[in-house]
Amino acid sequence: MREEKPRKGVVQISEVANGLIDPVLAKRAGINTMLLGSWDEIAGADFADCTRPEKIAWPRRASEIGAEGGYQPGVLTIACEGARALFLTHAQGELIQRINAFFGFHAIGQLRIVQKPVAVPPRRRGPPRPLTGEPARRLESMIDGIESETLKAALTRLGTAVLSSRRK
Repeated sequence: MREEKPRKGVVQISEVANGLIDPVLAKRAGINTMLLGSWDEIAGADFADCTRPEKIAWPRRASEIGAEGGYQPGVLTIACEGARALFLTHAQGELIQRINAFFGFHAIGQLRIVQKPVAVPPRRRGPPRPLTGEPARRLESMIDGIESETLKAALTRLGTAVLSSRRK
């Protein structure tokens, strides 16, 4: 066997992170970071925003269960939001083909669809505090020459958000 020598120079952080995360993901969920990172292209525009691969359940080896035969494809569990799961069920044949094309072999034979939220909803911030003092005067002088009231109101909101002090 050839021993790999450490590379000199710059190493991408993604290589280091993938080297650390992939063994954990493979052991816990049977998934690698390449599948997670490429999911948007695999799932396509129709399902990229509402689905996420959760885990791959690989069947036990035939020699361990005493059955005849060779390789058995796995079952990919996919989290899907709400009613889109019905559409995903109808398109699962195409999605299985895309996943297998990604892996380069017949890795997935079946999908298991679980309805649950995929993305964490973004935390809504309240409106910024009104400006006082010098920042308020600076903003007023910047938008002073604008005639359109709607544009002026929009720029005031934007300027207030930008110039207000950040919450810690």
